[in-house]
Amino acid sequence: MSRKNGGIIGPANTPVGGLFKGVAGGVWRMNDVANFVSNSQWPTGPQSIDNSCRFDENSSDNLTKTDSLSNRKTFTYSVWAKKSLSKNDTDADMIVNNAADESNQFKIELQGNHAVDNNDLRIRQMVSGSQTVLLRTNRLFRDPLAWYHIVVAVDTTQSTEANRIKLYINGVQETSFSSSTYPSQDSDMQVNVSSSYTTHIGKRNNGDHYFDGYMAEFVFIDGLQLDSTSFGETDTATGIWKPKKIGAFSSAGDNSFYLDFKDSSNLGNDASGLNNDFTVNNLTSIDQSTDTCVENYATIDPLYYAASSYTLTNGNLAVDGNDGNAWRTLYGTFGLTSGKWYWEIKIDAKEASDPNNFAIGVVSTDQVDQTSSNGKFFGTAQGYAYHGKDGKKLNNDTVTANGVSYGDSYTVGDIVGVFLDLDNHKLYFSKNGTVQASGDPTSGSSGTNAAFSITSGHNYLPAIANYYNAEHYSFNFGNPPFSISSGNSDANGFGNFEYSVPSGYYALNTSNLNTYG
Repeated sequence: MSRKNGGIIGPANTPVGGLFKGVAGGVWRMNDVANFVSNSQWPTGPQSIDNSCRFDENSSDNLTKTDSLSNRKTFTYSVWAKKSLSKNDTDADMIVNNAADESNQFKIELQGNHAVDNNDLRIRQMVSGSQTVLLRTNRLFRDPLAWYHIVVAVDTTQSTEANRIKLYINGVQETSFSSSTYPSQDSDMQVNVSSSYTTHIGKRNNGDHYFDGYMAEFVFIDGLQLDSTSFGETDTATGIWKPKKIGAFSSAGDNSFYLDFKDSSNLGNDASGLNNDFTVNNLTSIDQSTDTCVENYATIDPLYYAASSYTLTNGNLAVDGNDGNAWRTLYGTFGLTSGKWYWEIKIDAKEASDPNNFAIGVVSTDQVDQTSSNGKFFGTAQGYAYHGKDGKKLNNDTVTANGVSYGDSYTVGDIVGVFLDLDNHKLYFSKNGTVQASGDPTSGSSGTNAAFSITSGHNYLPAIANYYNAEHYSFNFGNPPFSISSGNSDANGFGNFEYSVPSGYYALNTSNLNTYG
């Protein structure tokens, strides 16, 4: 590259020439700049994070790559993660595991579930069967709504013990540990060892401890110990830690990789240009998600339900009932007080002995029962539902026979749409795209044939209840866990729905919630 007086000022110390190559600086000729731009070598500004990968432990989803020899003393891992906590899950959720076998491995994992005394983050290493590294945070990670930015930066050449492994969470270095065993100075780590080792993302090497949730922007930098500012920054307007564009890293080693999950046909694609692709195991194009650290979507909240009541899968978007002969209720993670909102629920399976005995609707947060294994179904003054078995509508009613005639029954394969208008306090439902009772969700205050005029002044949650254990549902708050044949978004371009989103209604993500909620 040429550099002479005149032209424009190039960004000093800014990487160019590929993701892991070169540093620009000084004054550049205009024709050089034009060439760099046309070759995608000139640095660009920050951009949104479009995709994450949704891992489901029940499907044994994971990514693997054979290792090769490189720098074993210095490296950095960076990843954004949203963990699907579950009362039924007591296993550790593996973020990454470099291993030859159980006796020789390095791993980063989130522990346990919210019902027990862990949920910490751990960095561990085994060498010939002996544990040589253990960092275990005092901090617990129990928020099923939260995206966490996790950076683990290693440099065993450091003379100060605590500098040999640095952990950053959302831009802040973690310094409080219940256990803190650091590697000895200049020791080799169980990373970048040889082809007898494998990097596992989303599982432990022996085939358990699968990650359950979402990961985005997964980066490994071979040969550099970097802090969190290489991957994120504080939003000056909100004070929130956010991702920034992954730039180039001068002197990064050949084993570096960058998984951006933008290629739905190959979620293990390495976007660094170094071709360190991962083998995709059980993940499909449906597991490419738009729930990211930039656009956080609603899911089902695992903190509300009893341990034996449900199994949540697909990033807390799919529900299996497993406790029959009693009503059980689940709720969404977003409470809604204003605005107009649309979501869909697909019925995947039903109970043969009493089919379609489930109900879909909304419940106010002040009437949610967080302790009873039964929940409160829709037997509250601010509980409103559409019943699958007979198409009745239910309010303040735990006995479905007391429901009021409303629409068609629904069953396996059907998609129920929910239209919640909190500006006019109306609620509508659709079956396979047809609004029931000839309702018009866009009719505003007139509420043409609305299923309900709901009580104002409350914070409403999406809700579903069922009676038997063989029923299965999938929720689409704009980020579907099932295939969509048509594809429809809201007016802001958010969401991927099977049926059209009415004018003025929006998908349940944080951008829309901040604007309309």
